[in-house]
Amino acid sequence: MGLISGIMGLLFGNNRNVLVETAQVFRPNAENTAIRDADAKSESLQQFATEFIHARHGLFDRLVDALNRLPRPMLALGTIWLFTMAMVDPVAFGAGMTGLALVPEPLWWLMGAIVSFYFGARHQAKEQDFQRILAAAALRPPATQPLPEDVNPALRDWQAAHGK
Repeated sequence: MGLISGIMGLLFGNNRNVLVETAQVFRPNAENTAIRDADAKSESLQQFATEFIHARHGLFDRLVDALNRLPRPMLALGTIWLFTMAMVDPVAFGAGMTGLALVPEPLWWLMGAIVSFYFGARHQAKEQDFQRILAAAALRPPATQPLPEDVNPALRDWQAAHGK
């Protein structure tokens, strides 16, 4: 008995399990890995949420937001206006297009860069707002209340037909 209890004490004594410890050298503990992953995800979402929380309620912020909303409608309406102008007054439209043809190519490149950077920055700002909303939603606790059964009319009809 002394030999067996000595071996068992060596393997499992002092709240340890040599077999598990040895196995974890070759394969990580799935439960501990899941806990670490969940903690890392929670911490990153929390950091992400705090990074994008900022109040934008001042007059200057509202004015800049209003100005940022103008270029796209102006470009769309300007393009429609060009088509209308071509049909209503082809001579004036031709003169305008001749004037555009005289614009040097480097100026067109500059205009393209400005428009690209504007819309790229606008897209990035909108994407960051969207990510901020997602991060805030991920930090909210899930609703634990089940949906009432009367929300689903098909289920209600089925229950009535089957006497439930």
